[in-house]
Formats: sequence, C-alpha cells, structure tokens
Amino acid sequence: MGLCRIGLDDTDHVDFGCTTSSFDHLLEEICSLMDCKVIERRLVRLWPFAPRRTRGNGALGAILEIPENGAKDLEKICTEWFSILLVQVRNHPPSVFKASPCLVISFDETPDYWYWNAVRKYTDSEELLEDALQRGAIVLRSESSFGVVGACAAISWNNDDNSSWELISWRDESRIGTQRILSSESVLELEKAHPQTFLNRDPTKGKGMIAPRTPCPVLYGIRGSTYTAVERAHRWLQSREDVERSHSFAIHRTNQLSDDHIESSTTGTVISLPEETKGGHANISVFSSGSALKIVAFSEGGPVNRLLRSLIPGDRITWSGLLSPDGSIHLEKIKLDFATARIVGRPLCCSRTMRSSGRGQGIRCLSCGRIESRSWQCIDFETTMSFSIGEWIEPSPSNRRHLSRPLSHGLPGTN
Repeated sequence: MGLCRIGLDDTDHVDFGCTTSSFDHLLEEICSLMDCKVIERRLVRLWPFAPRRTRGNGALGAILEIPENGAKDLEKICTEWFSILLVQVRNHPPSVFKASPCLVISFDETPDYWYWNAVRKYTDSEELLEDALQRGAIVLRSESSFGVVGACAAISWNNDDNSSWELISWRDESRIGTQRILSSESVLELEKAHPQTFLNRDPTKGKGMIAPRTPCPVLYGIRGSTYTAVERAHRWLQSREDVERSHSFAIHRTNQLSDDHIESSTTGTVISLPEETKGGHANISVFSSGSALKIVAFSEGGPVNRLLRSLIPGDRITWSGLLSPDGSIHLEKIKLDFATARIVGRPLCCSRTMRSSGRGQGIRCLSCGRIESRSWQCIDFETTMSFSIGEWIEPSPSNRRHLSRPLSHGLPGTN
C-alpha cells in the first residue's frame, strides 16, 4: 500500500453548494470503486485577502492509502468524477466570481511553501499550476486555474501542535434550503457538556456559531481540540429532539485558530491621534523598526476598536495583525505596553481652574491670586479606560477570522 494526497477547492456558488460536501462525495466515490483507506481529512483556511475568496475561504484535502498499483485507478475515478462536477458548475447561475474547481493529486511529498504562500500572501495561480505540473502532480481543473491555490495548499500543509479539529455535518438533500433545526439551548448546553469543543457560540452576542446562515448542505460544524471531542459532541447533539437529524458527517484536521496567516507580533510607538472613518472604523499611525505604519481597527472589532480609539501619541503598543494589499495593517489583537499621561487640564484652586499669567510666566488663581509654576493635571490611563496595561485585547468570537487563535489558546507569538 502507498500514500497519496488529494486536494480540492473552489467548487461552490455564493448561494448554494459547498466544497466540503463535494469533497465528501468524491471520497465516497473513490472508496466504493477501489481499495482505499482515508487516513485523514483536512480543512485548510487560506489568506483572508485573497481576491477570489470562496464563501468559507477554505480548501479540502485528504491523505489516502491505496494499493501500490492503484495510481491509475485513482486517477480514472477522479477524472470521471471531476467531469461530472464541471457540468454542474457550468449550470450555476451567474455570479461575480464563477466557481473555478481544481482537483490536485500527488503521490510524492509536496513543498510546504505551497501552504505558507497560500495562507500568508497573494499567490499567482498560473505560476503555482506550472510548479505543480513540473513536480509530477495530476491537476484537474476548469478553464481557469484559480482553484489550484487552495487545492495545493490543502495537500502541502504539515499540521503541527496548533492544529484543531472540525466535524462537519451535512443535511439530508430534501431539507437543503429550508430553515435548520438547531435550538439555541442545544448550542448553549453543548459548551457545558463538551468543554473540549470551542467557538460554539458568541457569549457577548448570545448567538450560536456552529450553523451557517446560507442555504448550503452543511447542517453545522463543531470545532474542538481532539478528534474524539468533536465526534462525541456530534453524537450528543444528534441524540436531542431539538436538533435536526444529520444525513452524514466527517471529521477534519484544520489550521483554524492557528494564527498561521500572521508571521509575528510587532511593537511600536503611536505617533498620531486616532482618525475615525465612516462606519465607526478607526486608524492610527505608529512608528516601528524605522518606519511609519498605518494600523486599522474596524468597528466590528469591538474592544480592539475601542482601545485603538483611546490611544494618543507616545503610547507604546504591541499588536498582531494582517498586512493588507493597500499597505495598512488590519488589527486582530492589540496590547497597550505603556501609556502616556492623559492631560485633563490645569490645576484647581478655589474650586476653579488656574489660568496662565502670560507667556513665560506661571499660572494663577483668578479668585485668590495664588501663583504657581506652569503644570498640568494628568490622570492614569487605567483610571479612565476599561483596559489594563499589558493586557491583550481581541474581538468577540463571531468577529474573528477562522485562522485567528483566541487568547484562551495562547498569546500571540507563542505556540
């Protein structure tokens, strides 16, 4: 028996379909037509700024064990299945980005830079396609090559201790497009009954996070720290009367919550007052490693946005964020390391604010005439704000990227 890797991406339409479901059908087809064992399934999230992001911005992969002489059989099965998929995609209604499916098969080790490039920056699909073909990979694709980026990333990811698991449960075909049956009570109790699962709900907003809100085949996805934890949680949900019956499910190792899209955290000094833009978004300028940088905090970032808007020149901060195509840094986490004193006004005398006596002179009380040297009253940052110096701040769970690692799983820059 020998190992091979297959990866699939970009099969779904913005309003329906799902690459996870398509990939599950492919694996079922392979296992029913040849001697094959699925060693592990993988769900790999990609660079958040990719210009052609799919709905979940994720690709699917699997490691298969097949007979030593099974390569031709596998290629034949995949080719026939992919031909049917292309017909389905051609019948999709018009959309801004037409699906561009790609299936990659490799019987050899693949370079890990396929993954790291796809998760951290823009990757040219044509260049990657040429690289994959030169390395002997089998590439099945539509007219365009966009899907090759995710498919190659899914087969080249070498998971580490930062990986997690997600069980994806699919609906019966007859129910797709109807309202999902998944009570809020079941999601709330899921966290208590299965503490090794996480991001089931956003406690700050009181809403569940395991069910999609689009008419796709997915019923729900359960994320957790181990394979066993998500499987037990799924079976617990399926035992309840207030949860829709699942047609099928599969468990994937995933790079979600890994922070793989960010190289490191950075420290700098604030050199501008915050600028607030339409929608409650805000940005500041910071000086770091000899350069001025623009840092952006969107209103959806909640406490991250509020902390950024409270900063003044001279404050020292450390942040974790993603460099966007326009050169700005989109904040994901932030920490105030040192706060410049906040000036609140001149000293008081006789219950009134003391005034300047003129240029080069001190300040005086207009009531009693007392004169003092020039000074200002300042207050400590922590006295006026609900943030502590040295404390990392992050958005609420429902406003984080799939790839962002929660602070509860480790501080930025640590493994």
